[in-house]
Amino acid sequence: MSLRLYDTATRGQREFIPVRSGAASIYVCGATVQGMPHIGHVRSGLNYDVMRRWLHHQGLDVTLVRNVTDIDDKILTKAAEHQRPWWEWAATHERAFDAAYEALGCLPPSIGPRATGHVPQMIELMQRLIDSGHAYAVDCGDVYFSVPSYADYGRLSGQRPEDMQQGEGAGGAKRDPHDFTLWKAAKPGEPCWPTPWGDGRPGWHLECSAMATRYLGSEFDIHGGGLDLVFPHHENERAQSRAAGDGFARYWTHNAWVTLGGDKMSKSLGNTLSIDVLLTRVRGAELRYYLVSPHYRSMIEYSDAALSEAVAAYRRIESFLHRVRERIGAPERAARVAETGLGAEFAAAMDDDLGTPGAVAAIHGAVREGNAALDAGDRDAAAAAAGQVRAMTDLLGLDPLSERWAGGAGSRADAAATAALSALVADLLAQRTDARARRDFAAADNIRARLLAAGVVVEDTRDGATWTLKDG
Repeated sequence: MSLRLYDTATRGQREFIPVRSGAASIYVCGATVQGMPHIGHVRSGLNYDVMRRWLHHQGLDVTLVRNVTDIDDKILTKAAEHQRPWWEWAATHERAFDAAYEALGCLPPSIGPRATGHVPQMIELMQRLIDSGHAYAVDCGDVYFSVPSYADYGRLSGQRPEDMQQGEGAGGAKRDPHDFTLWKAAKPGEPCWPTPWGDGRPGWHLECSAMATRYLGSEFDIHGGGLDLVFPHHENERAQSRAAGDGFARYWTHNAWVTLGGDKMSKSLGNTLSIDVLLTRVRGAELRYYLVSPHYRSMIEYSDAALSEAVAAYRRIESFLHRVRERIGAPERAARVAETGLGAEFAAAMDDDLGTPGAVAAIHGAVREGNAALDAGDRDAAAAAAGQVRAMTDLLGLDPLSERWAGGAGSRADAAATAALSALVADLLAQRTDARARRDFAAADNIRARLLAAGVVVEDTRDGATWTLKDG
């Protein structure tokens, strides 16, 4: 396999060699379901959806685990503020996250375990850590991980333990201020579970270690999540799992943030853009294109202009495939992406740490060649380019002619109306292209004016004509 991934732990690219031949295992830190999802949340899900698709294309049987943190201080606080049961609050927002992932075309995970369903595994892990001298319980019922007991602490984030702040307070019962909480003793009115050390609830870091090894084994391939999770969450996961004797993750990958006004998008800053709101302005495929086109390790500074540019770029791909479909017939996906030089360019980009910018550039290159072939009357070349475009976009979850995206979002009636409009506009644009080829510019301008009067804006690009619906 030629795939290379940037490993946070080694701060460089490494060839991807799976633990088990013919298979790939991925654990992704999913949502803490305290509120509604925004585009900063779903970027991680999209990144690992693309990774999963590419690994599957390489012939691997991929297991992707994306957890749900359904017990947490923030969930309890939000539920109390709204006078709702904590479990109902968590379940409501878990459904909202699932809907957001689905709306943006993410394949469902192999399993989406909830933290509350894995307390027995957490107790077992704590017992192993206590028995090996890496954790300790205190009289009040709290259990802590002993950071000084693990010499490799700080390797993932590249920090020295003495410079780190866990963000949970020193805690009077801690032996060392750098120690972190594995188990929190029960407090009045809070949910709790029984353990040998007293009733309580799990700490965040413990949850993910227990769920990852439950489904992927003591050693697995890739652990991923957002860049903000490197410390303390992933550093602590790595420490407690390896201290217990597990090999745990062989590769650590992290996607960058979506920012707004230079700040990470977060509910606490009040600078979020919800998925529901954005999907009233653009289609799911267009929003997905906007979020997966940049490299996953690059920050995305959100702006309306950048989103509009992404929409226009995606519609150029879509328009080309519609032109081919109307003139030649629906193009089939190429059997293999790497059949031509353009396919090799796409594959090389994806093998280089999932380089989606280069992959998207290869797609647009094929679109340009396909449009040129159409204009020259070379039906075979146009059909081949369209098949390759479908294959490449499918690997990014963006094939405009796929069952997922061809009809747009909404009801069957909405999908049928969208398909009918697309067919009618494509036919008129084909007539306009023919008129321009005959140098009958009056007829071409007349078609454009008729479309504009109907609310359809036509834009001529080097990739051919594209259309959008006029605002308002």
